[in-house]
Order: sequence, then structure tokens, then C-alpha cells
Amino acid sequence: MIRKMIRIDEKKCNGCGVCATACHEGAIEMIDGKAKLVRENFCDGFGDCLPGCPTGAITFEEREAPAYDEEAVNRAKREKAESLEKSMPHSGCPGSMMRRMNRGKKSESPTPQNVTSPTGMESQLMNWPVQIKLAPIQAPYFEDAKLLIAADCAAYAYANFHAEFIRDKVTIIGCPKLDSVDYSEKLTEIIRCNDIRSITIVRMEVPCCGGIEMAAKKALQASGKFLPWQVVTISIDGKILEM
Repeated sequence: MIRKMIRIDEKKCNGCGVCATACHEGAIEMIDGKAKLVRENFCDGFGDCLPGCPTGAITFEEREAPAYDEEAVNRAKREKAESLEKSMPHSGCPGSMMRRMNRGKKSESPTPQNVTSPTGMESQLMNWPVQIKLAPIQAPYFEDAKLLIAADCAAYAYANFHAEFIRDKVTIIGCPKLDSVDYSEKLTEIIRCNDIRSITIVRMEVPCCGGIEMAAKKALQASGKFLPWQVVTISIDGKILEM
């Protein structure tokens, strides 16, 4: 049948992965650093992937294509959700065990591991693990929490990241370009299943970082909750561009 479909110009694609994150149906995947329409019957032709493309690599065209298969799309979403749940750390690697740090208490007998640094700065991290892929969907520290969703690179680019962003917040981090996954499903469940007070999204100015911002916004919308939120953009030379 002839219907409206998206077309991806691989020469223009910069591999940011924003379109793959924006595609609610899972029709687009990142392969060898390029976005590809891998399931034509999953593409609904609505073009949710178009607005986020920073290079204009995605356009519409009318051509011969299989009909949109909503049942197959929903089945794939269920299978992905089941796979995500199975991949959650439970009693495996000790390094992935859920932990909460009490930053209100000082150790009476400091060891080399917890001595304050020469600059007087201390870690403000309150929870572990922090990677989105490893974070539990439900945890005591998520209750009544101010949630920080941050790009991996942000803490390295912005010198005062702990004091200004991590302090008093529960932190989860990720990189959509390196992980090549849709964070929105996991983030949706975290927001939906816990009493989150607010959300702060910190991203870098580079285009590929748009994926984590879009995933967080998509998750907030899908959760059905109305929470205060903000997006902060950090430049590669360590300055706050938007807040």
C-alpha cells in the first residue's frame, strides 16, 4: 500500500539518537552510528522523530510500505518492558546493590576514604547506583525526592556540580548515545511508582544530549503526573547556558 513514511538521509545524520528516542513505536534504531528505519510496519507516519533532528536528516515521503501494525508494536513494547525488568539488578553484582548515603552525619574517626579533600569539598551523592540502566524502579530514597536526571559528562564539565546540582537530590545519570537505549520507559516507571517532588534535567550543549532531555520529558508526560521541572544546559567549557 502507498502511505506516508519517514525517510532518513544517512549522509546528514550525525548519530545523535534523538529520533530513536522520540519514536514511540520503536521503528528507528541506531546502527553503526546512524539512525535507520528498521521496521516499516512500526512507523505510524506521524513524524514524532522529525522535530528533534538537529541536522534535518528526516523528511516525509509517500511510498509503498506495509501497513502500520499496532498489535505488533504493542507486543514489542511488552516484550521490551519484560526484558527491562529482568535486567534489573537484584542480588547479583555487589557493586549494583542499592544504597543510601546519609550526608547529615560525619564520621568520628575519618579514614583515608572519607577525609575531606584539601579544597574542603565533599561528595553530595545520596544514592547508589546512579546509572539509569542500573537504578531500581522503586527505592526508599525516591520517596519525596527531588530527582536529578543528568548527562554523564555534565559533572566533568561543570566544576561545582555536586554543590549546585547533586546536593539534596537523588541522582541518576546516563548517555543516550553510548547506551543506545530509550531511557523514557525506565524513567516513566520511576516517576510513576514513586512520590517524586520535582525533576531537574542537566544536559550538555551537544546535540546528542538532547536524547536525555527528550526521554525525561517523555517520561514525565507518560507518567500522568504534573511535577515542577527544569532543564539546565551546560556548555563544553563549563558554563551554564540555560536554567
